[in-house]
Formats: sequence, C-alpha cells, structure tokens
Amino acid sequence: MSEHYDNPLIARYASKEMSKLWSPQRKFSTWRKLWVALAEAESELGLAVSAEQIAELKAHVDDIDFACAAKHEKKLRHDVMAHVHAYGDVCPKARAIIHLGATSCYVTDNTDLLLIRESLNLVRNRLATVIDKLGTFAAETRDLACLGFTHFQPAQPTTVGKRACLWIFDLVQDLEEIEFRLAGLKARGVKGTTGTQASFLELFHGDHAKVRKLDELVSQKMGFADAYSVTGQTYSRKIDSQVMASLSGIAQSSHKAATDLRLLQHLKEIEEPFEAEQIGSSAMPYKRNPMRAERICGLARFVMSLEQSSASTLATQWLERTLDDSANRRLTLPQGFLATDAILILYQNIASGFVVYPQVIARHLRAELPFMASEGIMMAAVEKGGDRQSLHERIRQHSQAAALVVKQHGGENDLLERLKKDDAFTGVDFNEALKPEKFVGRAPQQVDEFLRETVEPIRKRYAGALTHDAHVSV
Repeated sequence: MSEHYDNPLIARYASKEMSKLWSPQRKFSTWRKLWVALAEAESELGLAVSAEQIAELKAHVDDIDFACAAKHEKKLRHDVMAHVHAYGDVCPKARAIIHLGATSCYVTDNTDLLLIRESLNLVRNRLATVIDKLGTFAAETRDLACLGFTHFQPAQPTTVGKRACLWIFDLVQDLEEIEFRLAGLKARGVKGTTGTQASFLELFHGDHAKVRKLDELVSQKMGFADAYSVTGQTYSRKIDSQVMASLSGIAQSSHKAATDLRLLQHLKEIEEPFEAEQIGSSAMPYKRNPMRAERICGLARFVMSLEQSSASTLATQWLERTLDDSANRRLTLPQGFLATDAILILYQNIASGFVVYPQVIARHLRAELPFMASEGIMMAAVEKGGDRQSLHERIRQHSQAAALVVKQHGGENDLLERLKKDDAFTGVDFNEALKPEKFVGRAPQQVDEFLRETVEPIRKRYAGALTHDAHVSV
C-alpha cells in the first residue's frame, strides 16, 4: 500500500483512456510535438532551422527523461524551461532553436486546448452512448403505466418510458452544448509573450504576412483549422469557463436522473444493477443500496463546484495575464474531465441494466388510481342521469373517508368499494374507468416520437463512436 495519497478519480472512477490523456507523458510529449511544429513552420517560412535539427527533435518526442527534467526544474524553478533543457540534452544539434520566439504559454496553452478537444470528444461519445442506452430502455417501457409524482406526491400517471425520455432530453441538451464547444474550439497558436507577436515579427524582420502565416501553419499542424484571433499571454480563460460549464451541465443532468433513481429504488419500483455477490451494507445483509446512483451524485457535485472555480479564474485574470490561474487549472481541467468521464461510465452501466418491478409499480398505481379516476367516474354517472354538483359532493365525502382509512388506520384505499355501494353511481363501468392506459395521455406516443425524431438521429450520427465498456469499480 502506498504511503502517499492516491487520487480516487484515477484509482477508482475514471477510465484508463481519460487518465492517460491527462498524464505527464501525454502532456510533455505534446509540448515536444508543439516545439517540432514550431520548428517546421519556422523552417518553411525561411528561418535558419535545418531539416537535421527537425529530424533530431522528432526522434525524441516521447523518450522523456522525467528525472532530468525535475533536476533542471529544481535549479531553474520554471517547468517549461526545465523541459526545454531536458529536450536540448537529447537534441544537442537542435538545442539552439527549441522554443525559438515562443513564450511558455505556447506549449502550455496549446497543449491544454489539444487535451480539452480530445477530452470533449471522449465525453461526447460517452454522452451519445448513454442516450442510446436510455433510448432502448424508454422503448421497452414506453407504455408501462406508473404513478407520476410532483413534489414527490402522487400525481397524474405517466409511463416509465416517458420518464426515461425526460432524462434523455437533458442529456441531449448537454450533447448539443459539447458539440457547439468542439466546433468553436481553436488553437492559441503563436502569439508571443503578451499576445502581440512582437518576438515573431522581429524574427521575420517586420514581415507581418509571415507572422500571420506562422500562426496559421502551426495551428494546422496541431490539427486546428484556425487560431484565436486575439490572446493575451494566454488564450482567454473564458474558454475554460465555458468548457467547465458544459461539464457542469452534464453533472447536473446526471445528478437529477440519479436522484430520481434513488427515489424509485426506495419505492422498490426500479433499481440499478446489483451484482450477484455485491454487498449492500456491512451490517444489514438484506440491503440493496443504490451505490452507483449515489456515486454519480457525489461526483456530480464535485464537477458542479469546479464550474465556479473556473468562473472565478476568468474573472480575476489581470490585464494580459496573471499566474494565479496556473495551479487552479492544473486541478480543475483534468479533474473536471476525469470526474465527468466517471459519471458517464456509471450512468451507462445503470442505463444498460435497469431492474424494473412492474407488479410493484402497478400496486402503487392501483392504490392512488381511485382518487385520480374520480372525475371520470363522476362524468360517467352524469351521463347516466346524475346531477354533477351532487355527485361531486358525494365523491368528496367518500374520498375524505377513504383517505382517513389509509392515513390514520393504515388500511387500503376503499374509495371504489364506497362508490360502488352508492346508488348514485349505479350503472357506472368501474373497470373501464380504472384502466391505467386511460390516464397516461399521449405518453407512449410521445416516447415513440421523441425516439424517432431526436434519439435516432444521434444514434446514426455516432454509430461508429458508441462505447460499450460499462465497467464500474465497486
């Protein structure tokens, strides 16, 4: 057992794919790739950077000597320069041109944007997968009538599938937001120490066209179509704030659905998957706790809190930049993505294995349906010649008496029996009046329409990107 703290996002919750994405190896290899891209672009535009130097840089992109870099940083107290020196140690011919004209944020910010882009792609695919799984569940339960709840009090019936569509709808909004952020994401490019490109203008002897071309070439070599038109020393932290708000949105949607499931599991209507040898409680062997849904809620609160941190970082940047963003971003960006990744893995696992108890759902519905059917029963009695106002009063009295039996004496709802014995309701077909499908409105049709018009296009768009790994550590 390690004597040092292990981040549970890495050790327990997030995928290996997301963990590797934010690893030191990936980060510093990307720095080196950016130095290669800069050297190539400068060479292409006529600066004295040789093919031999570029080849040397390319040959040592991944073989990072972290001990050497740490030794340099201990002396220099500067992480970027430490890695410049460590790179130069293995690339002696190219040492003189590494980082030529650039500022630290050339590698740090462009790397973050690359990692954000790849992380958003991973999150986007996981979102689409959860939507797909929930869509399957909604289709299977499209017409399974259940008691609706407002204020967590019994309300007009709906269907299990329609309720699942409410969860999907929120995720669809999140997916659209992620797609929008990805579409607008750009490179920082090469902007110099305060964003004026002064160092590059000097390198190219005042040739503005070449400086613009350098920005364009480097961005394209990084896989971006364009760079942000203006920056300070950093790209605007508005970008981080918007990205973290998008992750917070996913957390909010997931928290809401997971909370719904926790309530439904308490009612014994729907449960999350429960493994054959899973233990719900160390003291109470009978327990089947909604631990996955609870974990989603815990992680979601963490992600939502990071949104405020990123907003504060943006708000407190001074003029062209201040360094108090650095330590904060080292925490919020990777952990925000790692936690969101973990949330969606859990959500996928749950959505792939809901356990539904139709008999319990039906029992709860039957217990409340007499009250909800009272208006229909009244109207049926009016059709048989009854007086609407008189019937209303009779139903009111019977309802109050039935409620008293339920609430004060713990008995069953006997409203129907009371009404059947009342001569005012003679001739009313109570079986017809109490059919559950009479009370769910267009819920089944709404499920069909929503799946066809909203979910199916997402499935087609992401057909090759849907993930199937739903492993969850317990």
